[in-house]
Amino acid sequence: MSGVYARRIGVVVASAALAATSGLLTAPTAQAAMPTPVAASTARTYLSELTVSAEGSSTGYSRDLFPHWITQSGACDTREVVLKRDGTNVTQNSSCTAVSGSWYSQYDGATWTAASDLDIDHMVPLAEAWRSGASSWTTAQRQSFANDLTRPQLIAVTDNVNQSKGDQDPATWLPSRTAYRCTYARAWVHVKHYYNLKVDSAEKSALQSVLNGC
Repeated sequence: MSGVYARRIGVVVASAALAATSGLLTAPTAQAAMPTPVAASTARTYLSELTVSAEGSSTGYSRDLFPHWITQSGACDTREVVLKRDGTNVTQNSSCTAVSGSWYSQYDGATWTAASDLDIDHMVPLAEAWRSGASSWTTAQRQSFANDLTRPQLIAVTDNVNQSKGDQDPATWLPSRTAYRCTYARAWVHVKHYYNLKVDSAEKSALQSVLNGC
């Protein structure tokens, strides 16, 4: 599959949440995507229900307190499951490692053919979750959050883009690809609402601004 065609697939996926089942994609193995976040109208309602509070402290935080990537089935851990899900024509070896395929990064519009160029982003970063309420969770709860394949919490994206995001919330970081910002905000609110995490005032304002334009 050419890079141009892979990019076209990514654009279709971004522009229609249900494109994978709509018949718009004609490739034998169409790119899948993270679970579809709630609609913008629902996200606006969810956002209004979140507790607004000054962000908590990072004291005591460690990524080790959010065990990942855990085994999902057989030899496959969460990272490999997401790489398989988010890519096109992904081939895995006996250890479940992705050895070939194509990945379109929704954050920046880049297409990659080496899994090593992809990070699995936590939509709501682990440190952000910690400061928003997860510091009081059990390790089991944090493990579930860090490996959540059911909510729109995990997505394969360009590694250095994920690293530039770090643990920032939408008040200070949004995807450079503006066409994806609505989906990003919907997913962020979906995850925070499900896990009953707080938002700070600047974060809420940024999310409202994006969602009002959806």
